[in-house]
Amino acid sequence: MNRLAQSLSPYLLQHQHNPVDWFPWCDEAFELARQHDKPIFLSVGYAACHWCHVMERESFENHQTAAVLNEHFVSIKVDREERPDIDQIYMNAVQVMTGRGGWPMSVFLNHDRQPFFAGTYWPPQQRFGMPGFMQVLDAIADAWKERRGEVNQHAGQIAEALKQLAHGGVDPSSETIDDASVVDEAVGRLMRVLDPVYGGFGGAPKFPHATDLELLLRYSVTRDRSDCMDAVELTLDRMAAGGIRDHIGGGFARYSVDTKWLVPHFEKMLYDNALLAQVYLRAFQATGHDRHAKVVRETLDYLCREMVDPDGGIHCSEDADSEGVEGKFYVWTPDQVAEVLGAERAERFCAIYDITRHGNFEGHNIPNLPVSIDEWGAKLGVEIDELQSQLAGDREKLRQARDERQHPGRDDKVLTAWNALAIRSLAASGAILDEPRYVEAAQRAAKFIFARMARTDGRLLHVFRAGRAHQDAFLDDYAYMVEACLTLFEATGETSWVMHATQLADMLLAHFQDSVNGGFYYTAQDAETLIARTKDWHDGSLISGNASAASGLLALARLTGRDDYRQAVARTLKAAGDILQQQSAACAGLLAVLDSFRSDPCPQVVVAVPDENEQRRVRSSFLRPYRPLVTRCWVVATQDQGSELMELTRDRNPIDGRLTVYVCHDFRCELPLVGKEAESWLAAGNVI
Repeated sequence: MNRLAQSLSPYLLQHQHNPVDWFPWCDEAFELARQHDKPIFLSVGYAACHWCHVMERESFENHQTAAVLNEHFVSIKVDREERPDIDQIYMNAVQVMTGRGGWPMSVFLNHDRQPFFAGTYWPPQQRFGMPGFMQVLDAIADAWKERRGEVNQHAGQIAEALKQLAHGGVDPSSETIDDASVVDEAVGRLMRVLDPVYGGFGGAPKFPHATDLELLLRYSVTRDRSDCMDAVELTLDRMAAGGIRDHIGGGFARYSVDTKWLVPHFEKMLYDNALLAQVYLRAFQATGHDRHAKVVRETLDYLCREMVDPDGGIHCSEDADSEGVEGKFYVWTPDQVAEVLGAERAERFCAIYDITRHGNFEGHNIPNLPVSIDEWGAKLGVEIDELQSQLAGDREKLRQARDERQHPGRDDKVLTAWNALAIRSLAASGAILDEPRYVEAAQRAAKFIFARMARTDGRLLHVFRAGRAHQDAFLDDYAYMVEACLTLFEATGETSWVMHATQLADMLLAHFQDSVNGGFYYTAQDAETLIARTKDWHDGSLISGNASAASGLLALARLTGRDDYRQAVARTLKAAGDILQQQSAACAGLLAVLDSFRSDPCPQVVVAVPDENEQRRVRSSFLRPYRPLVTRCWVVATQDQGSELMELTRDRNPIDGRLTVYVCHDFRCELPLVGKEAESWLAAGNVI
């Protein structure tokens, strides 16, 4: 075994038996490189990454390749999920040098940790129009020996470019954008690249783009744009029908390699499923269409069944591969379906889910719904509810049979940021869909983070595995958890969650804020010093850290009345001004915050109830309408821990111990609604 055997990371442990003399990221590796005058080979990936596994099998398990690496390089392996700060910097380098990115990420560094050559996957020998990995190693070793000055000069130039990129091109003198046109233009661009047949944006490969879909959703509601809602529903329906969705076990794969959402890259990531569950929930709120709620339930049932740690935290991902074959766990033949369901039931199931003799994926079949269930019901002469029930029973039998197969590997790390995304989806869905088990799962996960993933001074840690938490948390850990706590408050009415949110927000301001130029750094001011301190502005698979921080702080400012939170949001939007003007296509999260910030003072609705039972009774009717520009708040008379923090609830109590609704908008407050009047207002689903 190599040094990676001492790691907690499942990804690093996958490489512990490689003949490569791997180091984890540490000062020792760079000191050794300096002593022996070798360049550093940095390899970054994650446990569920299919092409990371391919490169391992082809190159890192190859003794000849390992001998070259060991002789001429010091090799460092990094789990991008454990160290997203390192991943961010060197992924920027890959994109600067090659114009594209992805994992596995392969970067060559000098002794000052500056990158001078980079790529992603390289095959062992030249093919696919790419050089072979051995060719790359020989060329780098030669350049290091023969052209050192040129190498270091290039590395310095790249490092300087990375510092500029980390700064984000921010102009401190720019004004906060106060023009709705930037949001309008971004939405217009999304609509222009919409696939009008299969939904989604652009061509293959297709990613869900959850933050873009959320932006279109809120725009459709706040601007009464039915075409935007149609675009969202088209995309959600096509994804829900396609192979990217696991029809047997629930949840979504990472992305689709084709335009039809049929053939997925089979890995399942916690963040994708958390974000998609939230988008489907918002679509259900906005349209009332139960098919979206069904997808939410099946997705969250998958997370609760397969991904929750016994102690309450939620694991990272499931692999694309099982038994060394991508997708083997998920695919079927008609004969396999018949073995489980019997010939007659299997024939119908295979017809509905496009399972054929010739297959739709390498001779096997990914369950797919090319025709809607409604159409199948009409075609078969079966009532829709009955057909849905029968198919649900069939899918459950197939799931139980599939469980007997060898499962894909699971990355059982618990990451604070990704758990926070899941907490938001679980808490909101549980409250709106009246599924208490989801709210309970959200509370367990949040309590796990505060109990097991926090230092004694209250500051968060980033990762937990095998009974140990380590690595100081990053911006998105704090920002996502602020939003998660606020969602838990909406779901439960427990003011202690607001107290947690304000404590985290204060740490966010103290340790991450750029008090000069605005916005937030990805790492704390006392974190390990890397070659650049980045600011996270753009959405990728996740919402950017700055967008989430601004969103949570704005929500807290409205609840608590604290002006320091509001001013931090204003400075962040000012700092992001040029980026929003020039690169808005990658900033849906920031655009949503800008849209909310421009709506101040926003409408407010406070529902005051005598106790927790009354809160649970009315919460679904209160929270179900989609109100992206309304601040909603509870007063539960029996809750007092943290209630003093909220200016919004001052002097707003249940009148005569009865349900009371307080509504304020357009710079005025209406008379409180009490008892039956309050019930009627909530039942009507009023959207201010």
